[in-house]
Amino acid sequence: MLKSVVAVVMEEVHPFELGVACEVFGLDRSEQGLPAYDFALASNRPGELRTHAGFSVNVPHGVERLATADLVVVTASGIREEYPIELITALRESVARGARVLSICSGAFLLGAAGLLDGRGCTTHWRYTDELAARFPLAAVHPDVLYVDEDPVITSAGTAAGIDACLHLVRKLQGAEVARGIARRMVVAPHRDGGQAQYVNRPLPEPDGTPFSGVLDWMRAELDRDWTVDQLAARAHMAPRTFARRFQQETGTTPLRWLIGQRVLFAQRLLEETDEPVESVAARVGFGNAATLRHHFGRRVGTTPLAYRRAFAG
Repeated sequence: MLKSVVAVVMEEVHPFELGVACEVFGLDRSEQGLPAYDFALASNRPGELRTHAGFSVNVPHGVERLATADLVVVTASGIREEYPIELITALRESVARGARVLSICSGAFLLGAAGLLDGRGCTTHWRYTDELAARFPLAAVHPDVLYVDEDPVITSAGTAAGIDACLHLVRKLQGAEVARGIARRMVVAPHRDGGQAQYVNRPLPEPDGTPFSGVLDWMRAELDRDWTVDQLAARAHMAPRTFARRFQQETGTTPLRWLIGQRVLFAQRLLEETDEPVESVAARVGFGNAATLRHHFGRRVGTTPLAYRRAFAG
């Protein structure tokens, strides 16, 4: 059942994340045959609250409003050392009586403070996943996904991933047709492929000094070659076993994995900046064929080369 939805608002709320909840659940689309939700804003400190963008919003309800909600959406308000005990208690009671809770971006930290992430998979914005895992060690943090559904707790990554999570829940509870109708009205995709890994800039670790810096430059200049450890070791004037061990110590990965990572990074740049066919990109970066490129690209970036190009091509 999904009839009553309450969005939790705290001081310094992020307007976009709050707007996601309002847009999905707060508009009456009944003239299109779509459900109209009983939607409300609630806070531990109702009244006029300042947003992260500098303007204010009026929040009419206190935490008691959560007691009748089928879904509580915890919007982003930054990361805090402590969270209001009234909200923590209300969230725990909501889950205990059978309601669902859904966090957007840093809202996951409030759920963690309430103990609702313990023993569950979860996510948040990629910038904060390490901090979420450190603060709540009993949670299983997934850094590369757009959302995690651990019913009755749903967590989503940053900003627009909140739309994905909300539409997912609508699709789950009320069917694909309703989710498509809301998405069409919002002019967004009803479902996005991939995860947040595709939005993360992850430079590979590199040693600063010789002999490895020269070897890495050599590998990077000829990514399409099939390198062997013996060749690389000879370039570094080391025995192969010594080279492999030192490479792991210096870079935190193996020569093959480092090379694959560089090939994927180069493929990303070609997909963004050129209109070369995927097969040509695969050959230029050293994967040989499109199937191999798709395999490694999907594992590293969380989406396909074509979907990445559609999202990021200049």
